[in-house]
Amino acid sequence: MTISSEALCRTAVDALDELKGVEVKVLDVTELTGVTDYMIVANGRSDRQVKALAENVVMRAKEAGIRPLGIEGMNGAEWVLVDLCDVVV
Repeated sequence: MTISSEALCRTAVDALDELKGVEVKVLDVTELTGVTDYMIVANGRSDRQVKALAENVVMRAKEAGIRPLGIEGMNGAEWVLVDLCDVVV
């Protein structure tokens, strides 16, 4: 199954909104880089929420048929990066 980068972006934003991610910003970087199409930045109110947000993004992406290329920062959860190829959260 193939999902467009726009649909994957929407899936990630919905996953963040579902768990009350704070200050969710979507940056369309298609004209700036060939590495990814969208970068999504969000805040959590605690390390625990940051980890839950990242886990929810990963779960929703997998449900859409996309496996993350990488996940960084999950152990400390002060920050987490989820690389979904066309979308980086």
